[in-house]
Parts: sequence; structure tokens; C-alpha cells
Amino acid sequence: MPAKSMDEIVSLCKRRGFVFQGSEVYGGLKGTYDFGPLGVELKKNIRQAWWRAMVYERDDIEGLECAHISHPLVWKYSGHEAGFFDLLQDCKKCKARLRSDHLVDGKCPNCGSTDLTEPRPFMLMMKTNIGPVDDGSSFAYLRPETAQGTYLNFKNVVDATARKLPFGICQHGKSFRNEITPRNFLFRQREFEQAEMQYFVQPGTDEDWWKKWREIRTAWWVEQGIPAEKLRFHPHDKLAHYAKMAGDIEYEFPWGFDEVEGIHDRQDFDLGSHTKNQDKYPIQAKVLKNTDSTVEMSYTDVMDGNKKFIPFVVETAMGLDRAFIALMMQAYTEETLPNGETRLVLKLKKHLAPVKVAVIPLKRNNEQIVTLAHQIKEDLLKTGIGRVMLEDSGNIGKAYRRHDEIGTPICITVDFESIEQSPATVTLRNRDTMAQERVAVADLPKYLKEFFL
Repeated sequence: MPAKSMDEIVSLCKRRGFVFQGSEVYGGLKGTYDFGPLGVELKKNIRQAWWRAMVYERDDIEGLECAHISHPLVWKYSGHEAGFFDLLQDCKKCKARLRSDHLVDGKCPNCGSTDLTEPRPFMLMMKTNIGPVDDGSSFAYLRPETAQGTYLNFKNVVDATARKLPFGICQHGKSFRNEITPRNFLFRQREFEQAEMQYFVQPGTDEDWWKKWREIRTAWWVEQGIPAEKLRFHPHDKLAHYAKMAGDIEYEFPWGFDEVEGIHDRQDFDLGSHTKNQDKYPIQAKVLKNTDSTVEMSYTDVMDGNKKFIPFVVETAMGLDRAFIALMMQAYTEETLPNGETRLVLKLKKHLAPVKVAVIPLKRNNEQIVTLAHQIKEDLLKTGIGRVMLEDSGNIGKAYRRHDEIGTPICITVDFESIEQSPATVTLRNRDTMAQERVAVADLPKYLKEFFL
């Protein structure tokens, strides 16, 4: 059964070293978190699973990595500077600072008071000073999304790769938003990681591609271990000004279904907003006439008489931190054993597990056992299966429980039989079934490479 509350996940994350509160020794900074030794590994594995599906396993998508800091004009013409804000109100009774859309029937959700300030806009983008003088004129914004860097580099990628439509550009990385009310642990933060893909298509084919990418991305979530019945697609009732169609893939969290990935038909809004000579193109949702751009973000179709046009974009936008939570919640399993005891198991898919194999010397003070354990670890690392950990706590029962909780699929115990018998063998324990078998040390690399790969 998945986790019943966020508290269970927060407790596991702190106890086992997945996630820590940012700046914790100074009381913490709300909306910021540090990923610990296991959290780094799990997040990396989720990121790699996404990258493999989007780039390596397809022939129509390129990768990109853009700067976190962008020229202010990027956000002027993208529409963010004028429209990327939430409405903010203060409760005069309990002094809570609230988003207007979080009020409950016009009341403060904390104390129930209706004595609130008038709504006022609150800019979500974070500013930073550029250069040696902080005079207010030399500033830039930390990006609130990764997508704009992709649009700015559209022509660069086309010219460098000679890509033909349809094709995509994807990237992952940090984004920053000055959220009024960060909430639900990693779900809504001020610094977070996105994994976004912009798929450039011929106008008129965008609706079909929007439906295809909705199906492709939903299937990916199922492959990562989320049952189909725990997912739903929720179309947006109210569309953003740039969108022709939009909706969210939602996971059933303990508080209900909530967004983990958005699928958007953005038309030619973004490329059109950043292009010079806009009047030459039928831009569908232009906000500002761009007088500053130096590049036409157009595409020339050599198969159609060198016709020039601005492509439409279908976007898939996943929150990596939200994926992290959803996958941990789904994998969180409490089991009652035949002897009446209970155990906590993180039943992550093998490719996502932070630690793939734990090598456990039965006696930490026996030089021969420890030496063999080290050798096994070194040999397994060469297979490329992922992180292999030497677990030398000295207590086999506690070691098994620890690795159950962090999701390690295989534990290898090196014992006295391993050094006394020829050929040398070890005990392999399966995380999910707890079944154990003896395997020859010489066969371990092949056995485990087949198991994981």
C-alpha cells in the first residue's frame, strides 16, 4: 500500500538521508531543500530515465542545457514580466500571508477570518544584480522555467543539427519562483527542478501531436512504477493566453489528485514572441511587438517551396521533485511478515533504486571476509549497473532492514562459507521476496548485469 500521508515520506527522507531541510542549522529556509546521499541518487535515476526515454530512445529529439540567468528582455517578450504573478492578501487577524486562490469562500484557511487586505499582485520571478554596481539598472532574472532558453536556441539547434520538423528539444534543470506559500514538502518550492520538452511541429498537426504526447508521457509514468489507476489526465478548464489546448497528468497523492506533468499546445506564441519581423508571420497569440530581437525564429520548409513560417509547439513539462515524491509514495510499502513482525520496504523499480546492490561482510573484523567484500564491490562497479555500497554495520538483520527501507533490490552477504569453500559463493537476498540463494562469486557480474540491465 502506498504512503498514507506526506509525514511518512518526510520522516523516511530525513531518517535515511534522502532529503534535508535547506539551511536547517539556521532554522531552515522555507521552500528550499537539500538532497542527501540517497536523494541525489534517486533523483539522478529519475532524470536519467526521463532523458533516456526522450533523447536516447527517440530519433527526433535533441538535448540542451541553458543558463539559469537570463536577459530581462527574455521575460519581457515572453509575457512573464507583465503577467507572471499571484494575487496576495494578508489576514489582519492571524497575520498570515495568503494567495487569493487559496482562500476558502473568502476566508482565511488558518483562522477563518474574513478581515483581509485587498488583493495585490506579487511577482513570482526572482531578480538578481548583474555586475559590480547595484544601482537598480543592471539586473537579470533567475529563470522561472527552463522552456524559454529552448525557444531562444531554436535556430541554433536547427542550424547546428539540420533537424526537420517535427522534432523536439528537451532540457532539465533548476528553476526559481518566489512562491508566496511553499507547501507539501517538495511539491511546491522556491527552487525546483524541471524536465521539459518542446516539440516543434507544422501548424495544423499540433492537435494530433498534443494527443500523442499525452499518451506517450502517461505510459512513461506507468513504466516508472505508477499504476494506471493512480493516474488521470485533467484537461484545463481555463486556458492560459498562449495555449490552444492544455492539461495535466495527475497522480493520486494522499490529499487527492494533483499535477506531476503538464502537456500544452502553445501554438506559435513563444517562438513568435521572441522573433524579429513579426509582421511577416501570422502569430496566433502575440503579447508584445518585439522591437529588440535580432533573430527570426522561423523555419524554412524546403519540401514546400522554401515556405517560411513559425512552428507550433507542443510542450511536456515534468516536475522532477514532484516525480521524486510520487514515486517514493507509490513505492512505500509496509508489510506484515509471517512471524508477525512488520517491515518497511521502498519497492522502487530496479532502474530507479538509489543503491543497486549492498555488499555485506558478515564479520566486519574478519580480514578475509572484508577483503573479499571489497573485491566483489569493485568487480560489480565495473559492470555499470549503478551504485554498489559496502555495508559494514556488522549486524546483518539491521543491514537488511536498512536496505529494505532505501529500496536496495539485492543484498549480498559475504560469510565464512565464502572464504572457506571453493569455488567461493555468497548469499543473494531479493528485496521484494526476501528469498535467498547461493551464487558463485565468479558468476556475480554476469548474474547481476542480467538482473538489472
